[in-house]
Amino acid sequence: MFPWTDGFHWTPTHIIFLSLFGAALLAILSTAVWGLWNTLNAFRKHLAAATCWRQNFGELPATERRCRHELAGRVPSRLCDHAFDCRTCPNYEKLAALPANAPASLAGVSYSDDLLYHRGHTWVRSDWDGTFAVGLDPFAQHLVGSPDAVQLPEICEEVESEGVAWTMVKNGHKIRVRAPLAGTVISTGGPDRDFYLKILPHGQPNLRHLLKGPEVAGWLAAEVVRLQMQMSNGKTTLADGGTLMPDLMDNEPGADWDAVLESTFIDR
Repeated sequence: MFPWTDGFHWTPTHIIFLSLFGAALLAILSTAVWGLWNTLNAFRKHLAAATCWRQNFGELPATERRCRHELAGRVPSRLCDHAFDCRTCPNYEKLAALPANAPASLAGVSYSDDLLYHRGHTWVRSDWDGTFAVGLDPFAQHLVGSPDAVQLPEICEEVESEGVAWTMVKNGHKIRVRAPLAGTVISTGGPDRDFYLKILPHGQPNLRHLLKGPEVAGWLAAEVVRLQMQMSNGKTTLADGGTLMPDLMDNEPGADWDAVLESTFIDR
């Protein structure tokens, strides 16, 4: 049946068979090559996002690398040396078992016990269908207010943990919002919805790197102090009663927003 076999003679049947065989073989090889290319491309993107994030983390000042257990009041002082990835910390279980003593939530910003929070000021919600909704937390919303433009990823696009989830523009400033987890984007929202992205993770995600409970209050208290120090040159961040002022970027256009946004969204 094949040209290299003894006694082979070309006939119309042979030509048809070999044409179909060659087409099937080409399809199989093309599929294999395409799958390998996508796998390598995804690996490169993941590696690039992880490398970029670790470089950004290394540039953070010590005051912005405080361990979640310090924020929760479990230990008096501790810096994170795992790029905020508690999944790789060998001391996590031991420290998490200590009693928490975090400060009360400050600045009139309400945080939910049903959500998890990323230090780049996004929240994560587990939904019934196995997807995770992601949105901007109240602190970031107070700063940015209503963005002038939002660029969301395409449906079915992959996002990497600590990579760029979406971008916003406000008063000429480009804001890159970090993804709190990796996965495939299956739905997009925006400022007028209760979420920005819905992500389908690859398998069961480990979300131990996200903040919850008393850690959130300690983190927020530190963020408010940081914001006040960055805007201390005559700027006002807290209104009467100690609540964080809304629409700060509109109300204080002369502030050093490049520095504030870099710290808030961990984007250096």
